[in-house]
Amino acid sequence: MTTPNISARRALGACAALLVGTLTLTACGGNADAKTDDGKGGQDSAAKTSTAKIAISAKDGSTGASINTTGVQVSGGKLTDVKMTVSGSGQAVAGTVSADGSTWKPKEQLERGTKYEISATAKDAEGLTAAANSIFTTVNSANSYIGTYTPDNGTTVGVGMPVSFDFDKVITDRKAVQSHITVTSSSGQQVMGHWFGSQRLDFRPQDYWKAGSKVTMKIDLDGVEGANGVYGVQKKTVTFTVGRSQVSTVDANTQTMTVMRDGKLLKSVPVSTGSPEHTTYNGQMVISEKFTQTRMNSQTVGLGGEYDIPDVPHAMRLTTSGTFIHGNYWYNKSNPPFGQQGTSHGCVGMADVQGAQGDTTAKWFYDNSLVGDVVIVKNSPDKTVQPDNGLNGWNLSWSEWTAGSAA
Repeated sequence: MTTPNISARRALGACAALLVGTLTLTACGGNADAKTDDGKGGQDSAAKTSTAKIAISAKDGSTGASINTTGVQVSGGKLTDVKMTVSGSGQAVAGTVSADGSTWKPKEQLERGTKYEISATAKDAEGLTAAANSIFTTVNSANSYIGTYTPDNGTTVGVGMPVSFDFDKVITDRKAVQSHITVTSSSGQQVMGHWFGSQRLDFRPQDYWKAGSKVTMKIDLDGVEGANGVYGVQKKTVTFTVGRSQVSTVDANTQTMTVMRDGKLLKSVPVSTGSPEHTTYNGQMVISEKFTQTRMNSQTVGLGGEYDIPDVPHAMRLTTSGTFIHGNYWYNKSNPPFGQQGTSHGCVGMADVQGAQGDTTAKWFYDNSLVGDVVIVKNSPDKTVQPDNGLNGWNLSWSEWTAGSAA
């Protein structure tokens, strides 16, 4: 998962203005030949002005400049020097001039709520110089929003992986925001967005992604007003690959998980689901995170002090509320529950050893699973998992899904 920038799910830009006035340095020339016929004064010198016109995208004095699109352009000449610094500290901001000398851009995304200075010079075909300057402040966090998204660029995911955005501000104009995010697949599948409340927007096709397809997400939120006076700061393209198709079905009646790979049986795995007191959710769940080892504490999921295990092996998250499919090394060795009975607090457990080492059932499943793979639980006495509890929107019908779109 990426947050922008950042995990999971990683961002950014804003309500910057375009344009800038130009300052020009003149090159003086000409001659002063005395007139011989009337004895009147010499000819006036003709001051030449550079034809190079510099435009800095962040207007001088602006306080909402974009962190994505700020840069320098020139027409009628070529840039010869551009300096950008953090105002006050003088820290240099690295940037590059295009091969044809017409543009300059920072190498890295700018920081929000930061004051910068740019000075630029250019020359025209005659070598005459023009100059421009701008002191501006980028959009601040109070007046901007970011969507932390998953999956991240360049990843390979399972067929159940939705595109999911979590926004750090309440979005009131959902149509404007959704219309500036497009998700397409090389498979040609129709992809629709669905809002879970005012801060989460997911995208998925009607059925699981086609194995091997390429999915492209275009984020064009820079300057898009998502709420009154609150603007987006993200502008980027993200692509990811859908791997092989793997869907595993856990039957709580038989305490067995059937792993299907590309429509064929890969393996049947004995498991232990939730106990009668702590049942496992039914429904389609998507692996959203993988941990070789992780700590599990019952108090973090609203229970008492039933357990606190610092090194649960081969753990893969299925819900935000704390449902995992994971290895279990603390089971009763004289009476293993796997394939026999449900003994967990709602998770799906498999035989494992402490330290996440060794040739175990849990390690095999972990090694053969991708984030985005689907795990279906059926025949549990519990209810179906809520579609927004994790990346589990597949539990909505297509008509229910499309009804939640703002487009």
